[in-house]
Formats: sequence, C-alpha cells, structure tokens
Amino acid sequence: MIFRVSEKAKIETMIIYNVTIKIDLNINDIWVRWMKEEHIPRVLATGCFYDYKMFRVVEADQTDGITYAVQYYAHGMSDYFTYQNEHAKALQKEAKDLFPDKFVAFRTVLKAV
Repeated sequence: MIFRVSEKAKIETMIIYNVTIKIDLNINDIWVRWMKEEHIPRVLATGCFYDYKMFRVVEADQTDGITYAVQYYAHGMSDYFTYQNEHAKALQKEAKDLFPDKFVAFRTVLKAV
C-alpha cells in the first residue's frame, strides 16, 4: 500500500490553541458575553486563526466557578507563533484588567494527527 502526503500536509498541520478558563460564578454571564462579542472577535481579527469553538466543561466541580474551553484553529505552528509573539500578551492583559482575580486559565497547543 502506498500512502501519499498532500502538498498542504507537507507544509503545515492544523494546530488547535486551547485555552481552558475557570470563571467566577458571579461574573459568568458578563464574561461569556464579553468573550463572544469582544475577545474572540479580536483574537480572530489577528489573522492567526481561521475559526474557533467555545465549550462549557460539564463534568467539573462548579462550586467556585464554571469551566470553559475555547479552541482557536490555526493552519500551522507559524500562525500560532505569530499570535504568541505579536498579539497574545496584549489580549491576555485586557482580560486580566477587566476581570482581576476572577478567573484562572491554562493554555495548551494541540496538533492534528
């Protein structure tokens, strides 16, 4: 059996930049609206990501907050690195300034296989 690699696959593989956030119960609704109406559109406007999905984690302890996962889709690591080097710091600072001590976040980068 012969496997052929497409030209696009030779160049780069899709990357998912996953941000998991636990947000304080008291500001959940405001934060979700801000994410959908302001933050996510700004992230996409960088041109580094071509799509996103936002999920609420359903099997998590919610006594001190609600957990979400936001996945941003990039065509490859070069787009992700551009985002990190040129945009991430300012966008993350904005969230910290608007919602001080109201959330925790961790980030992972996933590669399609």
